[in-house]
Amino acid sequence: MNNLKNIKHIKLSNEWATLDRIDYDYQFKKGNWKRLSRETYNRGNGTAILLYDPEKGTVILTKQFRMPAYENDKNDGMSIEACAGAIDKDDSPLETIIRETEEEVGYKIKSAKQVLTAYMSPGALTEKMYLFVAEYSDAMKINDGGGLDSEDEEIDVLEMPFSKAIEMIKNEEIIDAKTIMLLQYVQINELL
Repeated sequence: MNNLKNIKHIKLSNEWATLDRIDYDYQFKKGNWKRLSRETYNRGNGTAILLYDPEKGTVILTKQFRMPAYENDKNDGMSIEACAGAIDKDDSPLETIIRETEEEVGYKIKSAKQVLTAYMSPGALTEKMYLFVAEYSDAMKINDGGGLDSEDEEIDVLEMPFSKAIEMIKNEEIIDAKTIMLLQYVQINELL
């Protein structure tokens, strides 16, 4: 970008992820330059998947505690979401979501279709999400899921009618953006 220069990163925190302040010069459309400062939170990129069973008309979702949502609104601490996970450095988004599907919800899938790529909050987060869908059946269930103790995960696996999941968006029981996007993708494309 020709309208961006003198970029300086200042690390503010490097705990669970990296919080940086980035100072930079930005040229506006009118030609004037201004020194700006923004904070960015970098936890890497992520994946999410919506599993759906066209025969039963059901989907698999998860429910788990999310401290940032709780901090914002005490009623939002338990979040209903599509299965998701952070991409490890050496893994592809597809490899990651296949592994996360087994760990979090207990289903062994061999493939998935990437349907969307999106930044969830590009004004503050560097994370790019790779969103997938895949069919599942009862025969693919290999364990109870629930996540990994080593990652301090305590995940409830929810199998529900697709129509109920759509209703949960309307009544704000599901307020997670990636999950809403995936459910609406399935609805728009009439996969169920």
